[in-house]
Amino acid sequence: MEEKFIYLDYAATTPMRPEVVEVMTPYFTKEFGNPSSLYTLGRNARGAIEDARDRVAAFIGADSREIVFTSGGTEADNFAIKGVAYANEKKGKHIIATPIEHHAVLEPCHFLNKRGFELTYLPVDEHGIVDPADVEKAITDTTVLVSVMHANNEVGTIEPLEEISKVTRAKGVYLHTDAVQTFGHIPVNVNDLGVDLLSVSAHKLYGPKGVGVLYIRRGTRMVSFMQGGSQENNRRAGTHNVAGIVGFAKAVEIAEREMAAEATRLAELRDHLIRGIFEKIPNSRLNGHPSKRLPNNVSMCLVGAEGEAILLSLDMEGISASSGSACTSGTLDPSHVLLAMGIPAEIAHSSLRLTLGKETTKEDIDYVLDILPPTIERLRAMSPLDASWGKSKC
Repeated sequence: MEEKFIYLDYAATTPMRPEVVEVMTPYFTKEFGNPSSLYTLGRNARGAIEDARDRVAAFIGADSREIVFTSGGTEADNFAIKGVAYANEKKGKHIIATPIEHHAVLEPCHFLNKRGFELTYLPVDEHGIVDPADVEKAITDTTVLVSVMHANNEVGTIEPLEEISKVTRAKGVYLHTDAVQTFGHIPVNVNDLGVDLLSVSAHKLYGPKGVGVLYIRRGTRMVSFMQGGSQENNRRAGTHNVAGIVGFAKAVEIAEREMAAEATRLAELRDHLIRGIFEKIPNSRLNGHPSKRLPNNVSMCLVGAEGEAILLSLDMEGISASSGSACTSGTLDPSHVLLAMGIPAEIAHSSLRLTLGKETTKEDIDYVLDILPPTIERLRAMSPLDASWGKSKC
């Protein structure tokens, strides 16, 4: 009998599409030229990069000159935050972010804070939503950057960037968004969103790992992230990852064609899974906004069962998922996202994130709904936590 395998961690990474692998392959072998070289092999590679740049730019409503290729979303976030901070420090040294950002945003902000920059964290409500009015209150004469993610990677909440950007534009402050979870999954247009900087990563939309993009609106004052070469119009030194960039562009091409229908399909499966968990597992809590959320994200707290134990139990049944908890130096800490949303640590420890993707079927969801309830019942029976502890808060 074939071993069961159901992958429900598409927010962490996605498998490359065969079409992506196919277009990348020649750039590992036959078309291996350095795009900075002047001879034919180099010019071929350069042409492939520029074609890819055009495709990514068109997908988000940008100009090709506003697209900078990076090694991924983490680099793009670091580039955006440090690049703006250091280029504009004569104006001020105040940065605003949210406490639910990915660590690729939080850590650069912390880095700058230790080096003399002032940092303000915006409050979020119980769903993880930022109030644009709080952004306006937080901005001062020394504010140079606001960073608010497009959608949260843990709970799937989509932020009101259009309203936030009206505030930052009126105040003359740059707005950055980490769009790693939304790019290729829901519409992302830099002009509709009103952002000045936007970070994305290829491996979240069935492209290769190790390549991403930072969109930099024309006129944004930035310092170069890396020195050592004139690549990316002197903004990001280093030999291009040609195969990765070509693969990224192919993934974007596929997303452009399939995104709308796939979002509808996944939202239906998502809602089926959420309903099933509520029906079959008492004292379950949905994390994130009930409707303003990513079409593929299901984040739950299953009170009385510990997150890591849930993951290991599901893995034994062939289900790959993730938890809002993270193991750091041998100490289990609850999710910083859930804590910022006001969820008590005792409940946050019971979080489970199931994210759906291209290969997810209704049969997969039904299998999870068969396996998960008895798993939670067993873990609750073993746990010192009372499963009814957070009932009034769920």
